[in-house]
Order: sequence, then C-alpha cells, then structure tokens
Amino acid sequence: MMNKQDILELLKQIKYPGFSRDIVSFGMVEDVEVDGKSVSITLKISTQKDDKKQAVENAVKDILLSTDTFDNIQVQIKEQSQAVPISQPELAGPVPLDNVSHIVAVASGKGGVGKSTVAANLAAALIQKEYKVGLLDLDIYGPSLPTILGINDSPHLTQDKKLVPLERYGMKVMSFGFISGNNTPTIWRGPMVSRMTEQFFQDVLWGELDYLILDLPPGTGDVQLTLTQKIRISGAIIVTTPQDIALTDVRKGADMFRKVQTPVLGVVENMSGLVIKGQMTHSTGDQRLTIAGLDEVVVDENGHFEFQLDLFKKGGGLQESDRLGVPFLGEIPISQELMAATDKGEPLVLSDPDSFVSKVFIKIADSIDTILQN
Repeated sequence: MMNKQDILELLKQIKYPGFSRDIVSFGMVEDVEVDGKSVSITLKISTQKDDKKQAVENAVKDILLSTDTFDNIQVQIKEQSQAVPISQPELAGPVPLDNVSHIVAVASGKGGVGKSTVAANLAAALIQKEYKVGLLDLDIYGPSLPTILGINDSPHLTQDKKLVPLERYGMKVMSFGFISGNNTPTIWRGPMVSRMTEQFFQDVLWGELDYLILDLPPGTGDVQLTLTQKIRISGAIIVTTPQDIALTDVRKGADMFRKVQTPVLGVVENMSGLVIKGQMTHSTGDQRLTIAGLDEVVVDENGHFEFQLDLFKKGGGLQESDRLGVPFLGEIPISQELMAATDKGEPLVLSDPDSFVSKVFIKIADSIDTILQN
C-alpha cells in the first residue's frame, strides 16, 4: 500500500510542461487522499491553457496507474484563486491594477528579517530580465526603500494631483518615506493607514508595468487587509529567518493570505548562515582546515577557503514551505557584500551580479517569473 508521502515522491517525477521543475516543487499538488485502493489528487494550476492542465492530469493518472496499486484514481484541477474558501464573504472583491501584469507582495510575519532587502533585489533581478518593474514601499511606519535605494528626492505632483514615481536603476519607485521624510515618525491610527494604502494605487501614475513589487510592513494589519480587499495580487512571497520564533509568525502571515484568496508563491529564508572566506598563508597543495563544530574545510592550492557557518539553525524555511505546500524559493546567507551594498543604496544584484548572493536573488526571480508566466 502507498501512503500520501509515497505518492508525493512519485509525483515529483512529473515535470510541468515546458519546464525542468516538477509539479510538487511548484506547489501545484494541493491535496492527496488515499482510501485503500482509491486515491484522489487535487491540483491547483494557475494557467488558463487547457492543454497544459490536461497534460498534467494525464501524467498524474499514468504514473499512478503504472504502480498497479489503485483501482480508482481521481484527479481534480482547481484554479489557484479557488483553492482556499473565502472566510470573509462580506468583503468586496479586489480588482486588477490598470496596465500592471503582475503584483507580487513581499511579506513577513515579523520585522527584521530582511524583507525590504529581498524586495529591492528581487525588483533589480527582474529589471535585468528586461521587464518593466515598479517597487512600492507600503511600510508606512518604517519605510526602508529610500535608504536601500539611496533616494533622497520627493515625487512630483501633477496638476490633477497625481504622484509621479521616482526612477531609480531603471525601476519606478514610490515610498511613504519620500513624502514624510525618513526622519519623521508616523503616528497614525488604522483608518489613515488604510487610506494612504489606497492612495498609493489610485493616485500614483505607475504606467505600464510587467511587475509591481510590494514591500509590505510586517504582520497582518491594516495595510495587508486593505491591500487584499482592494487590489488583485498575483501572489505573495513570505520572507523568514531560520529561528522557530520567525517561523511561527510565517504561519500566521501565510494563513492570512490564503484566507483572502491570495496565492503564496513560496518561502525565502534570509540570514541562512554566514559565509566565511579567507586565505591561509604558506599553503601548498590540497589541504584541510579543521574548525570546531564543522566538517573539514577544503583549502585550495593558493590557500583560499570558503565555508558556511549556521549561526541560528538550518532548514526552517524549507520545512515551512513543505507545510504550506509551496515552493522553497531560496536561502540567502548573511553577507558582508549584501550589507555594504544595502548601506550604499545600490542593490547587490546590480552592483555585483556575479556574486553568490546575487545569483540566489536571480534564481528566486526566475522561479517567480516561471510560476506567474505559466
């Protein structure tokens, strides 16, 4: 007899049509129910292309039939927006933003996990793919993008009182920090926050965009609720760190998005270990460097070595992505280069696109693009 985990392992052999990734890692397998010789598979596929849906359905049935285990095989395909029931039916339905193809929210359950850094570098990676990209900082109480992008200017106001986003590194950028000033505290109640959130969409001239990346405040408060009520979001990325306390808050954030019918595209684990590089003097030949608590570190013929030290714990983001049934998009290590680039006001993906950390961001952008374009 096969159990649910056995079937999931089997389904990992099925590649989504046109891609090298399997349907499980894409988060397309919503549920698996096994009852003796009967099995029911529920898939959530966002594409509108019926031929791709049919190809996946046929592949699932074929691979299950090949096991000679089940007499009854049922495969159901749901649209992603229908995968989770609405828990608040009284809310008005969200609408698309004119001339914007995809809106991606970068969110976190708690502060201090590097969400704004992820948002800025993700937008920069999409710019490198020659997309038209906008970046909106919705963290009204603590806007970070003016610092991360090195912007001190104020947006222009048109005659009909519309805000023109600032241009930086080829992307259109808007932040409450541009209006209030980075050093001015925001002491607002919820209704004012909700009103400002709406204005960032209604009163900003975004123009035509392939992607609008949203840097959300931490938690599940007024901004998130207003946003998901008013604007149709393509999906959310959850940023976390490896510790249990951060993962607990991830669950709250992810469950919130699902309740308001916003797909969770995947999980990103930030501060995932510290990469240490160095060089030993007088090194000859293949050597090993022994460090307490670590396996031996390889030293090359020039004495250079590199290893990753897990400062907190390892694998928390991967475990949480498995629990949510969504892709694990990547691990971003603590990096001196990333910190320096952020303080300088230039995303690392642009200042050093060949660095290890930049390649992680680029891979995350590629994964998101693949999910949303197909």
